[in-house]
Amino acid sequence: MGALRYNIALAVANILFGVSFSVYVSLLQGAVHYEQMFAMQLLFSMALFTPAAMLQRGFFRLTLDDFGSIFIVALLVIFGWWYMLMMGASYTNPIDASTIATIGPIFTLITSVIAHARKAKRGEKIGVFVALLGVAVIMFDRGRVLVGDGGEGYGNALVLCAVVAIAVNTVLIAPVLRRHGTMVVMGWYYLIGAVLALPLLIQEVSTISHLELSTMEWGEVGYILLFGSALPMYLLYIGSEHLTATHTAVYRYIQPIVATILAVMRGQSTIDRTNIVGAVLIFSGMLCVILSTPRAERTAEEITHE
Repeated sequence: MGALRYNIALAVANILFGVSFSVYVSLLQGAVHYEQMFAMQLLFSMALFTPAAMLQRGFFRLTLDDFGSIFIVALLVIFGWWYMLMMGASYTNPIDASTIATIGPIFTLITSVIAHARKAKRGEKIGVFVALLGVAVIMFDRGRVLVGDGGEGYGNALVLCAVVAIAVNTVLIAPVLRRHGTMVVMGWYYLIGAVLALPLLIQEVSTISHLELSTMEWGEVGYILLFGSALPMYLLYIGSEHLTATHTAVYRYIQPIVATILAVMRGQSTIDRTNIVGAVLIFSGMLCVILSTPRAERTAEEITHE
């Protein structure tokens, strides 16, 4: 039952993330600016997790090395993942964004290879190339200019930067999660993020109070604050703390399925040739990477997570 619980946590986290792509686009291309959404999300998550984390025994017992790791993770998650993702969502569509997000395990692999100074296997190299080719198809088909033009290509480039940040975070945070637990780690990095973003938070709080949103839009804001960020991130860490990187990678493919269904139903986007070709290449690359990992290595990885 223990393993099933963590698998369910990963599945639910990715369903919620998938829904959030559609909700982000709805809000950020409408009545809410991405910096306002970022401020609300950060303040809410800090208020939810940091007080609870302070009640944990290990909250004030971090080593300097662990604090340094969490500080870096705070930069990657709060400013790399959240801020860049919201900025990107204000330009692109849910189907592209959620499909690009599935490339995360590829960058996790690259980071792991660099961090552990090991050589990538031939199958891993082929898989990385094919998956990155899939991302390139999506990005460049939406616009040749990826920096500063405010089009879909620019939005997708920002989403890719966010995905790279969360992938690097996955490698760095795993040892700290096992030593201190999910609640302590998240409590600290939301607190660190809020302190670093304090000037922006002060500036945006006054603008948030003047937002004129419909009941539906306030409901979407509420979804993002609880079910689109704080809860799925917690469930993702819980699952990642106890299961393998392979599990995390496989469950990630729930996101584009959910996001695509919602985007089509809400009229936000349609499935086209670019989405299909990009998704097939990314999935094929991931499959190639997983199959190229010897069974003995996968077994060893499972043992370290037990």
